[in-house]
Amino acid sequence: MPLFYKPGSESYYSSTPPAIPSPGNNSWLGDVLHSDAPEDKILSAGFYKQGPGEALVYEYTYEEMKVNMEVHGKFTVSDETGKTVEVTPGSTFYFPKGCTITFKVEGTDEVPEEEAYALNWFCGLRPADGA
Repeated sequence: MPLFYKPGSESYYSSTPPAIPSPGNNSWLGDVLHSDAPEDKILSAGFYKQGPGEALVYEYTYEEMKVNMEVHGKFTVSDETGKTVEVTPGSTFYFPKGCTITFKVEGTDEVPEEEAYALNWFCGLRPADGA
C-alpha cells in the first residue's frame, strides 16, 4: 500500500485555508488529507488558522487533536469549565467529542492586532470537509 504525500507547495500551509463560518469571519480551516476508511472511522487532517477579533466558539461533534505551529500575538484556548491555556508553538491539544472550545487571538505590544494570528495542524475523526 502506498504512502500519500503533499509537498509544502501543495498544502494549505503555503496559503490561507478556506474560510469557515465564524462570528468575526476570522477563522479558516482546510482539509489536506483523508483516510480511506468506513465513514465512522475516517480521519481528516489539515490546517486551522484563527485571526484576531471575535473568538470562535466551537462544539466538537467528533474527536480531534491539534498542534499549534505558529502564534503571532496572543492565542488562548479555553473550555466550558473555564480552563484557559495561553498557546505557544508546539502546544498539543485533544478535544473530546461533545466539548465546547473557545479560540481567541489578540494583538500584543509587539504584534499589532491586525497582524495577529495562530496556525494549527489538526487531525479529526470525521469525513472530509465535515468541520
